[in-house]
Amino acid sequence: MRADPRPEGYELPVAQALAEPVLMAGMPRDYAILMGTIALMLGLALRLPWLGLIWWALAHAVGLWATRADKRFFDVARRHLAKPAHLDA
Repeated sequence: MRADPRPEGYELPVAQALAEPVLMAGMPRDYAILMGTIALMLGLALRLPWLGLIWWALAHAVGLWATRADKRFFDVARRHLAKPAHLDA
């Protein structure tokens, strides 16, 4: 007798690529593109390349730290910011 109450064929293997977020340079792709775009804007549009490099380095470090702590950090933060604060005092 089987110890598992589920019928045979109930579970299927899932590719890890379908369950994990898409990473670019070690952080979520949308965050990396946004931080790169802001760094380029600071560097090219404002003609302050040192400010763009500093922004990119700091944003990249923060993104890597947050992603290593939790791969879904930015997804949860985005959902949290999208919800209205109904219980504010």
